[in-house]
Amino acid sequence: MSARVDSWIWAVRLTKTRSQSAAACRAGHVKVNGERAKPAQPVKPGDEVRLFHGGRERIVEVKELHTKRVGPPVAAEAYVDNSPPPPPREHVAVAAVRDRGAGRPTKRDRRELDELRGRRA
Repeated sequence: MSARVDSWIWAVRLTKTRSQSAAACRAGHVKVNGERAKPAQPVKPGDEVRLFHGGRERIVEVKELHTKRVGPPVAAEAYVDNSPPPPPREHVAVAAVRDRGAGRPTKRDRRELDELRGRRA
């Protein structure tokens, strides 16, 4: 027995929507047993699925197959999570925040924001 990889990723709550999981497959962000996966590629118990989503890589081993979305407790039992731990919050870059009602940023403000984000040398 097998299930589509995009359907399984969505069913076990690794992505929020099925269209997100299919888009991740088409973009090459999903690998099954080391090979790039198309959305309709079948997965079976024992397969390793690597998903790059939300800025981190998830590495899971398929234990159970689901084609319909299941609740979080059931979804957690459907795979073995071998992912590296997420980076600590201190190492995540702080987003620049403008005061509400401050208006449109000036050219100088935009340049400073670009420098802060590392887009400009």
